[in-house]
Amino acid sequence: MRDQHVRFGRSDLQSELRRRVDDYFEQSGQTRDGGVRIIVKTALIFAWFFAGYITFLVLRPGALGTMALAISTGLACSGLGFAVQHDGGHRAYSRKPWLNRASAAVLDFLGGSSYVWRHKHGFVHHTYPNVTGVDEDIHTEPFARMHGNSPYRAAYRFQHIYIWALYALLPFVWVLYDDVRRLWTGKVGSTKLARPKGREVAIFLAGKVVYCSWAFLIPAMTVGWASTLLFYVTTQLCLGLTLAIVFQMAHCVEEAEFVHPAPGGPRLDHARLQLATTVDFAQHNRLLSWYVGGLNFQVVHHLFPAVSHIHYPALSKIVAETCAEFDVEYRVIPTLPQALRSHYRFLRRLGQPDATSYQSENAYCTNN
Repeated sequence: MRDQHVRFGRSDLQSELRRRVDDYFEQSGQTRDGGVRIIVKTALIFAWFFAGYITFLVLRPGALGTMALAISTGLACSGLGFAVQHDGGHRAYSRKPWLNRASAAVLDFLGGSSYVWRHKHGFVHHTYPNVTGVDEDIHTEPFARMHGNSPYRAAYRFQHIYIWALYALLPFVWVLYDDVRRLWTGKVGSTKLARPKGREVAIFLAGKVVYCSWAFLIPAMTVGWASTLLFYVTTQLCLGLTLAIVFQMAHCVEEAEFVHPAPGGPRLDHARLQLATTVDFAQHNRLLSWYVGGLNFQVVHHLFPAVSHIHYPALSKIVAETCAEFDVEYRVIPTLPQALRSHYRFLRRLGQPDATSYQSENAYCTNN
């Protein structure tokens, strides 16, 4: 999994952060998983999903009613991804391995692949966030330009206008093309992807059967194909737009930096890399934090991905205090509207032919 151009060195900052977080859990008597709170949260979001879905099947509404229920169901799907699957995929949902596997498989229920996600997101993105040539999340060519090393196209000058429609279309790409392509080629960007075996194949295939059943077969037999397709397309558009915006506001904003590694270059400091390339937003918006599974605390998540999002608000205070002592910036955008505007300006700036991304000098080790 390790890219040959990227080397990591010893991180005093990371060691101190780990020590303080360990002390927090030991002194508070809490476990690092989500506990009862995340179980209750899972039940509530699944209830939200099935409320919209079953109402659609039973009431058989017209076009406007179908779209309204689809938007609600799409938001519930995003909530399942944010608050349930994401913790499970990082093995932070529970201390019980089977519960982590089950919650991670929510992504298969939603049409994706928990196996591909674990490698693409859990291994590659979390190790190399905003590292060009490695982090596939910032390589969006030929549709958009997310970093200064990306070749320029004239259409990019309008990317801050058209990108929102592309975000909404992402689920169709994931389900119909991307995950299958990655499994077939055995690659995630420039990184090798081991072929799935046994249980992983079974989960992938079972997920496709379940997904096609709830998304197409059951509603088609109940309300007909026209309403089924309207409900499905609207749900997926809502899901794609919501997921993309939340994750983009953590890395593709004016406040975030990028790393352009070169062979034989200096070693990266893992903690400083996460802090330079990742941004928190709207930390005090409790409703948003609940819905997005703490992913507005992305800095904390990147530093401690194996800890449930339930603990992120408390850990953010530890991270802020430690960063201040080490004279390292902890990047926070105060509100959701400000984060959206920052992403918009980021897109508009990189749509210019002479634009460059903010190359990090803060992600490297002070000594090797």
